[in-house]
Amino acid sequence: MGERDDEAEGILEKAKIPLLKDQNVAEEENGEIKKEIWLETKKLWRIVGPAIFTRVTTNLIFVITQAFAGHLGELELAAISIVNNVIIGFNYSLFIGMATALETLCGQAFGAKKYDMFGVYLQRSWIVLFLFSILLLPMYIFATPILKFMGQPDDIAELSGIISVWAIPTHFSFAFFFPINRFLQCQLKNSVCNL
Repeated sequence: MGERDDEAEGILEKAKIPLLKDQNVAEEENGEIKKEIWLETKKLWRIVGPAIFTRVTTNLIFVITQAFAGHLGELELAAISIVNNVIIGFNYSLFIGMATALETLCGQAFGAKKYDMFGVYLQRSWIVLFLFSILLLPMYIFATPILKFMGQPDDIAELSGIISVWAIPTHFSFAFFFPINRFLQCQLKNSVCNL
């Protein structure tokens, strides 16, 4: 019997809600929603804006390098394109994938308020990525034979091999840049990454 009374009261409460809301009340609620959306958008862009800027500028390094190589000649453009897109691009994606693991670990530590683990995770990530970059180093050193084996013309493969040796410092910089970038992003310090 008590359950029926509760159901009856629930139905009465629903019946008291007007089907059509007052025009002024709807406008006030709409204004509040717009205000909330604007506040959330500002918070989102405060976090995401610097991250977008960092990713775009990092990728622009390769685009600008290729654009300048295009002014040197077709052979140079082909060689730098292969180095940027095949060798560095392959390693870049591997490093980004591995640095994402650090992002997960730091995000969990931040949520659990275990701030002392941030530095430990960062140092471990540097060591792992540095060792991994040493394992990938033969791809840069032996780029000429690898590219010839893949069917590239000899002149392009030779020049790509020379350029890839000069790109080795970039390769090692990924091992330190990506972890520190993820480390700062997990602490919502994205604006520091842009400096």
